Amino acid sequence: MKQMITISLMVALPWVLMAKKPKVYEEATQACPAYNNMKHTTNTNERVLKVGQEYRILSHKEGQVLTLIEGERIAQRWVDEGCFSNTSGKKVEKKEPSTLSSIVHSITNKLSSNSSLSKQNLLALSWQNAFCQTHQYKKECRSMNAKDFAASHFVLHGLWPQPRNNQYCKVSKKEIGMDKNKQWYRLPDLDLNRTVRSRLSTLMPGYHSNLHKHEWIKHGSCYGKDANAYYDDALELLGQLNRSNVQQFFKHNIGKKVSLKEIRKIFDQEFGRGAGDHVTMNCQKGLITELWLHLGSGSEKLSALLKKGETPKSRCFKGKIDAVGY
Repeated sequence: MKQMITISLMVALPWVLMAKKPKVYEEATQACPAYNNMKHTTNTNERVLKVGQEYRILSHKEGQVLTLIEGERIAQRWVDEGCFSNTSGKKVEKKEPSTLSSIVHSITNKLSSNSSLSKQNLLALSWQNAFCQTHQYKKECRSMNAKDFAASHFVLHGLWPQPRNNQYCKVSKKEIGMDKNKQWYRLPDLDLNRTVRSRLSTLMPGYHSNLHKHEWIKHGSCYGKDANAYYDDALELLGQLNRSNVQQFFKHNIGKKVSLKEIRKIFDQEFGRGAGDHVTMNCQKGLITELWLHLGSGSEKLSALLKKGETPKSRCFKGKIDAVGY
């Protein structure tokens, strides 16, 4: 009889333990899409995690979390583990997820800061009003109004080491895949200081859609400095342009068509003779979307950098300076 009881307890014990296993809930820290499968190919009803709301964690697998979306017919959904504040699966201690990609990213940050500085760079500056005409679904475009800084100033797209194939330096294949599939929210957080983050939130509106992660992974990793220094340099150059008459020219000609020849003339007046030859223009649907400044190296002054830059052909020669909402 005693043996039978022992056997029964051994059989029942796993089920008892399973029944007593506590439910684990975690708070969502990112508005991540919640997919039906691990391949992230289907998202019934286009469900997205609500930041600040707690969700039940069912399991972990290959850097992803199976969570429960209450009220959905297909309630069990897969999201990236970085979408939650704590994905350790334990209630006792709260640790940041230590994934392979974050470790590789940390090493990349250190290695890139010790590599040589890029000799030629392309500073891509956006005219946000025009960008938002064709990207109205973007978070940074949905609430944009005429009082915003970006409504009358240039904003940062990126600073790209040249040649153009100088990309993804010492970046893991996993991160490259996420970046190329535009899963920027899944890329590791950058170790940016508070000042840089604050400036990016205004001077790089795409920051709110994780553009800063994409730009660092693809281009900044090849710049030769760490992420803070990379964005400090880019924002300083942007500031020099916005403090010049180039910005004033665009502001006072909103709603009008202007030519690249006129813009280059302003650059010559502001940054020295021949500076305009190193500026090209991009347009979409007749609207000026970006100015590309082709820069050299060895100085912090835009005037000196422009003189050392390349002189490629422009993609656009005339376009309209768009206003907010037009």
